[in-house]
Amino acid sequence: MKKISHMDTFLDEVRKVPIIQVACEKSGISRNTVYRWKREDSDFAKRLTEAEAEGVAFVNDMSESQLLQLIKDRKFSAIRLWLTNNHQRFASKPLRTQEAKHTELSDEQKDTIKQALQYANLIKTDHV
Repeated sequence: MKKISHMDTFLDEVRKVPIIQVACEKSGISRNTVYRWKREDSDFAKRLTEAEAEGVAFVNDMSESQLLQLIKDRKFSAIRLWLTNNHQRFASKPLRTQEAKHTELSDEQKDTIKQALQYANLIKTDHV
């Protein structure tokens, strides 16, 4: 029964902060113990995965709340972050690329490339 109580305490901590090391420190359980439980107990492994997801959602909610407060405080970086991720007009736009031009190399350009490849020993020379 004691093991289950320790597991529950640990999982409660993971729900608050989804970082295994932090949850271990707060609950007084070693990382080795947690990973052994995870390896040996599929129910615990499932509960741990669920607790981590709840913890991530909690931190995301808290972060979004802090971001909104920064926006209210007129912090430009927070405003820009929000707009680039939530407003189509301010979203990052892909770079425009030029269309590739299919031009033929001149004989002189071909010779220059051939010489460079020969110097780099990437192609064999014609003469011995």
